[in-house]
Amino acid sequence: MRKKSSNRSGSLGDPKYQDPVVERAINAIMECGKKNIARNIVYKAFDIMEKKNQENPLETFRKAISNVAPVVEVRGKRIGGATYQIPIEVRADRRLALAMRWIKENSLKRGGRSMADKFAAELLDASNNQGNSVRKKEEVHKMAEANKAFSHFRF
Repeated sequence: MRKKSSNRSGSLGDPKYQDPVVERAINAIMECGKKNIARNIVYKAFDIMEKKNQENPLETFRKAISNVAPVVEVRGKRIGGATYQIPIEVRADRRLALAMRWIKENSLKRGGRSMADKFAAELLDASNNQGNSVRKKEEVHKMAEANKAFSHFRF
């Protein structure tokens, strides 16, 4: 008999906004277990976004995440000696993880003074459907669209 799947206990959220998605962003930014530094980066980025946009930074952040999160992606599957790129739908938790990863990677590549500045700029671009993170999502979607013919190989 198979074991039951484990329940993922959701975190209560970060101290300032009590939002689990912001907590995930802090964890994505964190390096070497330095959570306070990661929190400072995210909160400073939110302050910068609020100054530039005059909007609620939490709403801008959510909009950016939803604009970057992919709906479909391709996975390789080997069939009869050939590897096919098969488009599959992305689960909600993976969608969020990919969006966070892409935003972090593209923030690091940006020119700017501090990580907070770069992170804020990337989030503002993503909320306006611009920037490298949104471009990455569009590439993934194009790849899935191009390989739609192999979707009958889905696992």
